Amino acid sequence: MADEKPSMNASQIQIATGDEMSRGRYSNMMLVSHSAEEFMLEWVLNSPSGTHLVSRIVVSPGHVRRIIAALTENLNKYESRFGPVRVVENNDQAFH
Repeated sequence: MADEKPSMNASQIQIATGDEMSRGRYSNMMLVSHSAEEFMLEWVLNSPSGTHLVSRIVVSPGHVRRIIAALTENLNKYESRFGPVRVVENNDQAFH
C-alpha cells in the first residue's frame, strides 16, 4: 500500500511512494548511453561482491537537459554553503 509522502515544499508537488522506494538506493557509479530518442541512465553499485544495477532510468534528451540544469544549480548552492566538492581522479574502481 502506498503512503503519501509530501515533498519539502508540499504546495508545489506531492509524491506518493511505497516504503521500499522511499528509503532510496545508494549508487557510486553511473553509466550513460543514448539513442536519437532517449538517454538511459544506469545507476550502479560497485562493491566487493561485484557490480550491481541499482536503477535504470530512461528519459528524453530534453529531460536530460533539465536534469543537468537542476544538478548544476543545486551543486552550485551546495558549494556556496559547504565549499568546493573535491573530485578524486581515480581510474581504478576496484576494491582492494
